[in-house]
Amino acid sequence: MTTPARVLVARLDSDGDVLLSGPAVRAAAAGWHGRPSEVTLLCGPAGAQAASLLPGVSRTLRWNCPWIAADPEPVRPARVRGLIDTISRARFDLALILTSAHQSCLPLALLLRVADVPRIVGISHDYPGSLLDVRLRPDIDFVDDLPEPERALTVARAGGCFLPAGDDGALEVLPPPDVAELTGPRPYLVLHPGATVPARSWPVERCREAVAALADQGHRVLVTGGPGERELTATVAGRAGVDLGGRTSYPQLAGVLAGADAVIAGNTGPAHLAAAVGTPVVSLFAPVVPAERWAPYRVSHVLLGDQDAPCKGTRARVCPVPGHPCLSSVTAADVTRAVDALVGVVV
Repeated sequence: MTTPARVLVARLDSDGDVLLSGPAVRAAAAGWHGRPSEVTLLCGPAGAQAASLLPGVSRTLRWNCPWIAADPEPVRPARVRGLIDTISRARFDLALILTSAHQSCLPLALLLRVADVPRIVGISHDYPGSLLDVRLRPDIDFVDDLPEPERALTVARAGGCFLPAGDDGALEVLPPPDVAELTGPRPYLVLHPGATVPARSWPVERCREAVAALADQGHRVLVTGGPGERELTATVAGRAGVDLGGRTSYPQLAGVLAGADAVIAGNTGPAHLAAAVGTPVVSLFAPVVPAERWAPYRVSHVLLGDQDAPCKGTRARVCPVPGHPCLSSVTAADVTRAVDALVGVVV
């Protein structure tokens, strides 16, 4: 019997980024050079919820990466040595390092090399020396403006891992639980007002206006958010919506989104989770990052927001332009029209 290959897939960002790595993870899980494989996903604390939902993951390792995390901890030698020791003991055959265009794979590649990982694949603008066995160069080996899931798949393919027959490369998660007791009767819409990055948030009052306008059209609107967003979701839901702030686990949130006719959200994890369960998205998209890379993937969506606003391409976490014009210019009427385009008018 063939011993399964041990494949490490690294994506050290937030839940949305981890969800976008899903097709590459499935490719790794499908096998390596004819051998069956077992996939360990190395993720950060902010991506652990999504990691638990990805098909193909046999095991997860969590590490708060000091060159990736938005609020990084100091570099502590003991923690670095601990990661190296853990990876060394696992005796991986292959490592696929998944990064976005603004990130370098080389710091992690160095740690993996010290941990005796024999084959390492990643994307690097910079000369990698002996740190990578397979180096992909943006705009030479692939088009650099690929959507994030396709960018990750280029790394998987370069490492010898391919999607199985019948897998179209869309986002996927494990089947979510039944959440009918939370949601009440269908049909309904979901509005998710929060975002980890403030520059990607639609103004609260606009969210509240949209809930009221959609309710006036006859829609039930559920407002979702994490435990720390209860005040936000209560404000947005008002009397017109249903406040689910802090009431869903991540698998339950997947279930809520899966049952919705459409989801209204910024460029944040729940928008990608909605895509992973096949639900259309009204995407309130701030152009601080390019939509061609980060828009909802392989799902019907309407993109709202001024994509040529002065903040374009800045990667700003806090809006650098007074008044947040890229998203504050989007009105409740714009959202109701987008919902009508995706799901039709309730009568």
